[in-house]
Amino acid sequence: MDLFSRSWTALRTAVAELPDADFARPSGCTGWLVRDLVCHLVIDAQDVLITLVTPAESKPTRDAVTYWDIVETPTGDDPLDALIVRLAAAYEEPGLLKFHLDDVGSAAGRAAALADPTARVGTRGQVLTAGDYLSAYVLEWTLHHLDLIAHLPDAAEPPAEGLARSRALLERIAGAAFPASFSDEDALLIGTGRRAPSEAEKAELGEWAAKLPLVLG
Repeated sequence: MDLFSRSWTALRTAVAELPDADFARPSGCTGWLVRDLVCHLVIDAQDVLITLVTPAESKPTRDAVTYWDIVETPTGDDPLDALIVRLAAAYEEPGLLKFHLDDVGSAAGRAAALADPTARVGTRGQVLTAGDYLSAYVLEWTLHHLDLIAHLPDAAEPPAEGLARSRALLERIAGAAFPASFSDEDALLIGTGRRAPSEAEKAELGEWAAKLPLVLG
């Protein structure tokens, strides 16, 4: 629960500190500018709020690991992706997008801090404890923090503990560990296809290289 808050606060702070010109730069999400990614974060924050106030009575069907599905690599034809780009462009001024993320994002952060980690919540047709749901989102925040700063060398990086937890979660999802020589950041970027491995890294990955990337949905 605490790591969710630290990861989310760090990501929102990084967005708040960006110069307006950076919103027109590419992000680490293929086809998305930084402004598109920030608009997606607004929707993510709304999802957190909705889920935390959607109680469920049945037993959990997923946990922080099984919350994630391995899906096909996006083709760019998803209507929601196109909608996000249009929504982001409609803000026109980066300050408005920053304000909306701060407004909704702060509310999501407060809701997470107040949530009972043992309470059951429903989302995407599944049931999880609030604690598992928020733990799963540490991976979401960390990956998108890396996406945010992919082409912004002066922007603040994700918390080290968030990177470590996200790597561990991705390894559990994959059912295998990355080579110990990989930094947490490199494991996440290579593991999810955000960066292609070098020939040396492929050699270290061995047969597992053929199973990458792991596209999470």
